[in-house]
Amino acid sequence: MADVGVRKLSEDIIGKLPVWGDECVRELQRTLLSDSSPFPCTFAVAGTKRNSLRFGFVESVDDERAWQPLGGILTEYLAGYRELGRETSLIVFFRPDDRSRTMAEYNERFWAVLQYLHDTDTSPWPAEVPHDTDDPWWEFSFGGTPIFVVCNTPAHVLRRSRHSPVFFITFQPRWVFEGLGAHTPPGASARRTIRRRLSRYDAVEASPELGSYGDPDNREWRQYFLPDTPDEPWAKDRRCPFRDRTAGEVTAGQAVSPESTSRLTPKIVGES
Repeated sequence: MADVGVRKLSEDIIGKLPVWGDECVRELQRTLLSDSSPFPCTFAVAGTKRNSLRFGFVESVDDERAWQPLGGILTEYLAGYRELGRETSLIVFFRPDDRSRTMAEYNERFWAVLQYLHDTDTSPWPAEVPHDTDDPWWEFSFGGTPIFVVCNTPAHVLRRSRHSPVFFITFQPRWVFEGLGAHTPPGASARRTIRRRLSRYDAVEASPELGSYGDPDNREWRQYFLPDTPDEPWAKDRRCPFRDRTAGEVTAGQAVSPESTSRLTPKIVGES
């Protein structure tokens, strides 16, 4: 495994580093830089090697009052992420506790956090991103920036690529995927590599919900939180719980806006 101790961790932290935070980061770095078990997401591996990942910490996954610093952490990251290069992400860890949660419970907590961020976001929704989660061009956005989101939890077992000893959320600005469309040579190559590594890393087949941004059959929100297996009862026929604060109702099921699709080009998703 590559040496991850040369650089001071404080250089990569946004916000405060709690006493429990150091081990969370070190454990993730060991996972991403493992030589014996190569992690599937090559973007995350490259970001670790290039010190372009940034980390934030939240004191509770259950207490909404503890989420208040999250918006500031994400805002600070978005203010300078382009300077870090394409292999960048913000990873936010939530304080570990002794409570045992089911996959469904973690899924609910994940969407509660995204909803909180959306409801407290003071920036307008990006004009090029539709509000309807059933639109293949929909993407979670904050601070006027479209962001691909990934959740890892202790409940993921078979899908090792989504497992973590602690609950954490990864935020990847859509910008990092520009030029990596599924039909571009770099994008196709990245997809093949990730799929090959996924097949060796996970104990289950790659999720059928992994797809290309903008593909008519793809829905980005489904990729954010993947079930361990496709036949889990809670995950069948699931609808996106995200509520657009400007519409005041669940966005899934609204009409797809053809105007929104003309302003974006397909990009490969971060299949991690």
